[in-house]
Amino acid sequence: MRTALNPGSFDPFHNGHLEIVETASELFDQVVVAVIRNPAKTPLFTLEERLEMLTEALVPFDNVKIVAMKKLTVDVAKDVGADVIVKGLRVASDFEYELQQAQMNRAISGIETVFLPCASDSSFIASSLVRQIAQYGGADRVGSMVPPVVAARLREKFNQ
Repeated sequence: MRTALNPGSFDPFHNGHLEIVETASELFDQVVVAVIRNPAKTPLFTLEERLEMLTEALVPFDNVKIVAMKKLTVDVAKDVGADVIVKGLRVASDFEYELQQAQMNRAISGIETVFLPCASDSSFIASSLVRQIAQYGGADRVGSMVPPVVAARLREKFNQ
């Protein structure tokens, strides 16, 4: 059984993330989506809220499991029996950062990283931009960029 780990803060989870999970679920027997709280960022949604949204958004995928992550990605990968780490790439500039991270993960643990490109209709979507738009009165304008559960939570959070 081949298992892939897809880590991220997913704050919020958007259609680019969904596309990567969907593709990974077709390529691997099991996909574990690991939600982290990035201490370098101030989250819009709590870890619990993100876990709830992911659980609802990923219901259609029988081979996808969601976990909270509070340690190194490579250690979570070992804990869940992941063979690889899966990361999505939106644009070329993502590759530089993700490649460095992949090389570091391989150096400290031996685990490989597989990169999956986003389709062009998702490549412009970034969680930070979705957050900004929602915070400044545009929560109703990002509905086509996020799963319905996330769109509803954004409207709720910003009373829009």
